[in-house]
Amino acid sequence: MSFLNDFVLLLKARYPIIYISTSEEERVEYIIKYCVKKYVSRTYYSWDFVDGYQGNPNDTGFASKNPMDALELVEKLTPETASVFVLKDYDPFLKDMSIARKLKNLSRSLKTQPKNLIIVSSEVNIPDGMKEFVTVLEFPLPTYSEINEELCRLMTSLQQEMTEEVVTSLTTACQGLSLERIRRVLSKIIAQYGEINELSPNVILEEKKQIIQQSQLLEFCLANKTTADLGGLDNFKSWLQLRSEAFSPAAIEYGLPYPKGLLLVGVQGTGKSLAAKTIAHEWQLPLLRLDFGRLFASLIGQSESRVRKMIQIAEALSPCVLWVDEIDKAFAGAQSSGDSGTTSRVLSTFLTWLSEKTTPVFVVATANNIEWIPPEILRKGRFDEVFFLALPTREERESIFTVHLNRARPQATDKFQLKLLSELSKDFSGAEIEQVVIEAMRIGFSENREFNHEDILISIQNLVPLARTKNAELERLKEWSQSGNVTSASKY
Repeated sequence: MSFLNDFVLLLKARYPIIYISTSEEERVEYIIKYCVKKYVSRTYYSWDFVDGYQGNPNDTGFASKNPMDALELVEKLTPETASVFVLKDYDPFLKDMSIARKLKNLSRSLKTQPKNLIIVSSEVNIPDGMKEFVTVLEFPLPTYSEINEELCRLMTSLQQEMTEEVVTSLTTACQGLSLERIRRVLSKIIAQYGEINELSPNVILEEKKQIIQQSQLLEFCLANKTTADLGGLDNFKSWLQLRSEAFSPAAIEYGLPYPKGLLLVGVQGTGKSLAAKTIAHEWQLPLLRLDFGRLFASLIGQSESRVRKMIQIAEALSPCVLWVDEIDKAFAGAQSSGDSGTTSRVLSTFLTWLSEKTTPVFVVATANNIEWIPPEILRKGRFDEVFFLALPTREERESIFTVHLNRARPQATDKFQLKLLSELSKDFSGAEIEQVVIEAMRIGFSENREFNHEDILISIQNLVPLARTKNAELERLKEWSQSGNVTSASKY
C-alpha cells in the first residue's frame, strides 16, 4: 500500500497517535490536509513549539512554548468534533513523564472519538514506554512521477523549455532528493547556468554528495573508469552491456525488475575495484563506497541502527551503485561470539535488505578470501551473479599491457613487443602489470630518457607476483571457481 492509503486507513480506523518520520515537513502537511479534507472531513490543527497553533483563527498562537497546553486543546473540544492535530517536532517532549502520561490517557479516550494526534519529526524517537501507544509511518521520498510533475510545474513557472531527453535525465538525477532540495538545486542551476540544460544533472550530483558527507557512513567515489580501462574480463563486460538500460524508465515500463547486484571474488589486483567503478560509469550512476568498519559501534544496538541508516541513505540516493569493498573481511568473525553477536546481527540486517530490496540500489561486493564469506551471502537471490576474477590469461595480459601503455605513451605503443611481454609476465595480476609499466617509466625518468621495451623487461624480472607467494590461496580459489556456483569474468 502507498503512504496515502495507509494514512487514510489509520485515520478511519481511529488510531489515536500516529508518528510520521520525515524531513519534508511542508510536503507531508500538504498531503495530510488533502487526506483530511477529501477522505475524513475533519478540522485541521497544526502546532509547533514557537508559534503554537496555526491555521485556525480561533486558536492562533494558543499553546505557544507549552507542549502540555497543546494536548489540553484536544480535550477542550467536544467528543463529537472531528479533528486532526499535527504536532511538529514533538518527539523531545515524549521523554517528559507528565507528557507521556497525558498522551496515554488521551489515547484511551480518542479511540471512541473522530480525532487523531499526528506527530511529525525528522527522526523516530519514541521512548520504550510509549511504543505501545504510537503507530509509526515512514513518509517516502517523492516518486519518479511526482518528481517529473514537479519539474514540469517549475519549468512552466520559470518559462523554461526542455527536451524530453533532458526532462528524463533530470528526473532520474533528482531521485532520492526531497521536493524542497529539488527546488533549491534548480535555483542553483538557474543561477549558475541561466537555464536548465544537459549539464544540470552534474549540479544535482553535487547536491547528493552533500547528503553523503553529512552521513559519515558512506563515501562518494569518482567513477571515471570505462570498459576500455579493463583488460580482458569479456564475460563481465558482456553482462554489463546487456543491462546498460536496466534502470531506465523504458525498462520499468517493460516490467523488468531492477538488478540486485554482483559479488566479485578474486585475488588482489585482478580488477575488482576497477570493475565496480566501471559499472557506475557505464550506467551513469553515482558510486557510493561502504566501509563496514564505520558501521560497528561500541554501544549495544548502535551498529544495527547504523546499518539501517546506511540503507536509508543509499535508497534515498537511488538509483546508485553501492560498493561494499572487501566484504569478506567485514564478516570474517560472523560465526564467533567474541563481539556478543554484533557482527551476526549486522550481517542479518544487511542480507535481509539485500534479498528484499525493491529500490534501484545496485550492490557490488568484492572479496579476496572465499573462506571468510558467510554461506548466506553466496545463496541464490542475494546477487544476480557471482563473478570469479582469475589471474589474466596470456591474451588478457597483452590487452592489459596495451591499456597501460596507451595511457602512458599513446603514440609509441607499437615500439613494444606486447606478445613477448605478456608471455614473460605469467602469474602477474592486472595491478602488477600496471606497476611494471610505472616502474619502467621510473627507470627511464631517472636516466633522463624515454622508457623502452628493455626497461619493462627489467621491471618484470624484478617483481615477484603475489600469486607465487600465495599459491595455496590461489589454488583454493581455483577449486572453488570450478564448483559450478560461480561465473568466470573472463572468456578464456
